[in-house]
Amino acid sequence: MNQRLNTLYADALKRFGEIYARAGKCGITEPNAMNLATVDPQGRPSSRVVLLKEYDQRGFVFYTNRDSQKGRDLAAVPRAALCFYWEPLLEQVRIEGTAESVSDQEADAYWTTRPRNSQISAWASKQSEPLDSNATLERRMVEIAEKYRGQSVPRPSYWSGYRVVPDMIEFWQGGEYQHRIHERARYRKQGEAWTMTLLNP
Repeated sequence: MNQRLNTLYADALKRFGEIYARAGKCGITEPNAMNLATVDPQGRPSSRVVLLKEYDQRGFVFYTNRDSQKGRDLAAVPRAALCFYWEPLLEQVRIEGTAESVSDQEADAYWTTRPRNSQISAWASKQSEPLDSNATLERRMVEIAEKYRGQSVPRPSYWSGYRVVPDMIEFWQGGEYQHRIHERARYRKQGEAWTMTLLNP
């Protein structure tokens, strides 16, 4: 993208920010929850809910264990789709783009904001791997807590973040359900330029 932010992309980010701010005030427990879809090397899709931690003109950031299913998918096919749906607002935002790793400095900075138990669980859980019993995981939690008693818990090398750099952002606003007259607007990047197209609902 050019140094000067494309006007339509800036408009899309502003529109997202306005809806996101309203979502944070409408009583939803986790307004930053979003569905993340990835594909494996065979093209098999997988989706799960993760939490948006920050966003700006560079993209939308979430954190995870890189050895998890989503981490392995993104290592093989660095494309992702995000979907937010805020039912009280009748608003949905879909985002598609390229997934890239955040810097170690960004990951370290976010890591320090996590609750200590969340830091410990990142070490204890071998995310997406088979688990013989919950007792095993609980035992690991105790072992990690004891290992780092009285000191800071370091960030595991396999735990970091991804930034989804969008090349498509689509807004859906619910209308009259009886007639299914919803509003859809798609912003898409083509080369270095962005376009905006209204879509049939």
